[in-house]
Amino acid sequence: MDNELPKIDIPVDWIIGTDISRDILNLYTNFPCRIKALIFVFCMQGNIEGSINLTRYQIKPYDFVTILPGTILQIHKVEGDIQIFVMGFSSQFVGENNGLKPISNIFYMIKENPVLSIQEKPAYLMKDYFSLILKLFNQFEGKIGKPLISHFLSGILLGLKTLYKDKASTQKSLSKSELIHKDFMQLVMQNYSQERNVSFYAEKLGITQAHLCTTVKQVSGKTCTEIISSMVIMDAKAQLKSTNLSIHDIAYSLNFTNMSFFGKYFKRHVGVGPLEYRNS
Repeated sequence: MDNELPKIDIPVDWIIGTDISRDILNLYTNFPCRIKALIFVFCMQGNIEGSINLTRYQIKPYDFVTILPGTILQIHKVEGDIQIFVMGFSSQFVGENNGLKPISNIFYMIKENPVLSIQEKPAYLMKDYFSLILKLFNQFEGKIGKPLISHFLSGILLGLKTLYKDKASTQKSLSKSELIHKDFMQLVMQNYSQERNVSFYAEKLGITQAHLCTTVKQVSGKTCTEIISSMVIMDAKAQLKSTNLSIHDIAYSLNFTNMSFFGKYFKRHVGVGPLEYRNS
């Protein structure tokens, strides 16, 4: 595997490796990037602080991280001697093989909780599993057929389903307010690039805008507008830094009527304009 995490996608069907050093991870601390691939990270040593779709996580030994396609990722801090397994599948491979179908019923559970803490004994079994696949990868110099790659992916997803079902069975029931907040966050993740009006989300949830705003503020400490804006700005930053798209195209992808409006919106939230941010 190349000594670099894929910024956008993986150029081959899949990769697996452990040669991700602190220096390589530090390359991703300056700005967020949008990941198109499906990536699994198993931390065996060290600590990583990062944001996954705006939420900060402290990733420690025996944590398993699922980075779904479309995730906006940023690393903030890396501590200790890092040792992690990384397995990734390209967006093309996942799409051609309907790779996410096995986890369709827990997709949003993974999106809300992408980091799972594994108990020590199961963690060592997971380490052995990854080590075996890595040996096969190295033995055949990465030339492994698609059926076997699909088998590896299916094995990981089957294990994920078990882990998340166990997690769900031990979680306490959410209050009505927490459920509204959860549903709102899911809707924002699905629609922020096209819809920035709070009224749209209130209508989708079948409640008044005032009730939605009050509830989200109580649960998260943030306003609905702040949450929506944060996702829009995070996406804009990722596109500005991780793609060669023109500012016009980025504005269009986020449903801004013109570049001027996008520029003012971006500067209001970031402090500098899109071009200055891109060149910084």
